[in-house]
Amino acid sequence: MATHLVQKSGQSTWYVRMAVPADVRKAFDGKAKLIKTTGTSNKAEAMDKRLPILAQWKADIRAAREQGMEAREQWRANLAKASLEIDSQIDDRLLEAVKSQPKGKVKAPEETPEETAVRLEQFERDRAEIIRDAQSLEDAGAEGLVERLSTLLSQKPLTLLDEVQATAEITRDVMSQVTKRLFSLTPTEAIEATEIMYTPTSYKPVSPITAPRLKAFRSYRVKSEVADKTIDQQESKLKKLSDYLRDQGSPLTRATVAAWLDTMSLSSKTKAQYLLAGSTFWKWAIKHDSHWRSDYSEKDSPFTGQELPKVRAKDKAESARKAFTAEEIESLYAAAKLSGNGTLCDLIMLGSYTGCRIEEIAQLRKDSIVTVEGIRTFKITDSKTVAGIREIPIHPSLAEVVDRLIDKSTDGFLLPSSSGNKYGIRSDPHSKAFSRLKTAQGFGSRHVFHSVRAMVITLLLRAGVPGPTVANIVGHETGLVTFDVYDEGASPKQKQDAINLLSYSFQ
Repeated sequence: MATHLVQKSGQSTWYVRMAVPADVRKAFDGKAKLIKTTGTSNKAEAMDKRLPILAQWKADIRAAREQGMEAREQWRANLAKASLEIDSQIDDRLLEAVKSQPKGKVKAPEETPEETAVRLEQFERDRAEIIRDAQSLEDAGAEGLVERLSTLLSQKPLTLLDEVQATAEITRDVMSQVTKRLFSLTPTEAIEATEIMYTPTSYKPVSPITAPRLKAFRSYRVKSEVADKTIDQQESKLKKLSDYLRDQGSPLTRATVAAWLDTMSLSSKTKAQYLLAGSTFWKWAIKHDSHWRSDYSEKDSPFTGQELPKVRAKDKAESARKAFTAEEIESLYAAAKLSGNGTLCDLIMLGSYTGCRIEEIAQLRKDSIVTVEGIRTFKITDSKTVAGIREIPIHPSLAEVVDRLIDKSTDGFLLPSSSGNKYGIRSDPHSKAFSRLKTAQGFGSRHVFHSVRAMVITLLLRAGVPGPTVANIVGHETGLVTFDVYDEGASPKQKQDAINLLSYSFQ
């Protein structure tokens, strides 16, 4: 295994050296290798110091490759833009030619011999400069350019119209040839390049939210330890926007984003999530993608300032989730027991005596049962929020259930789960089973498992438990610095006394 460590002749200091792959050397000023001192002659120490250097170089090489892929995807857009600019220049030159035509039979003033000599000398200098520039372009891939220009410049004086058309013809040919060489276009792509140069309107703009950019965005967020589910959900939304821009042939602007949102029959809340995905991507691209920064740094994010329909208070109230009552959760437990679904019965009891979220319950393990200040407790070590990491005393009515689940556990978890969820979410089958149960019992979309949590909070508050203590139990912030920052929270005994106020008839 290569250590990438070398010593220069006559020196004891160790250097880190790594070859630069040929495909990215241009991004490293043409260097074939990178070398940097470790600042030490101790090889063991140098072995450690080389690691961050190599890591940075490898990251730079990956970035150069990603930027190269991104640049390659832009060749069509760049050619179309260049062709349109050539068309504009031709129009300007032709307009200039028309305006400069002499009126009537006005005779052009004759040159003196001295003026003629000066003009011819300037022409030769211009000709030599043009040929030099042509040679550099020919070296870049514009085959036969020097010969064509030399022939053009050696001909008898052309009309301005002929000159403009000939120059445009050569320019278009040069652009397509250089593009072919620079991006190693396939024969089919080379034909497409020529078509775009001569007919720029044949090019249909593609979305700037390209596959390489999304790949780089994903890589960055994985390194930032963003949840896989969040990454996948936002990437899916960005792909939908990208497809829309591609199909419409539209640029990424505030107007096109608004038009895209209008095509979706979604709630304002869901559309806001789409805008959040776009804003997150925009901020990343402006900071980490040089091509994006070049194109959009002077523009405002099209994802901000979008107006979404406001939900009326009445509609919001009518669609809000409702808490179960104690009687309703008891009836659901009875129905689950009647159907023979013991796991669902255990889930309902655990939720009703803790107020835990369904995934928090699904993640409970045998080692989640701890004793704190003499009180047997559930220890929640992972949650949606910091406040969600907490300890909940085990209600006396749960003691037997917990002992049974510990004894029967085969994988360390209290509740068995058949979930194959790629995000490690174990509650999917439990959530679906509860949804089928509550629907069969006549409950609609406003009642979900989270309604059990709402029920616990409501029952505790109505029993006179102080709000901060309830928040400690269910894992909520109070919104007050006094309780959220400085207060250590309710004691295990205080929380136990509160939990013991919950009472149900689960039969």
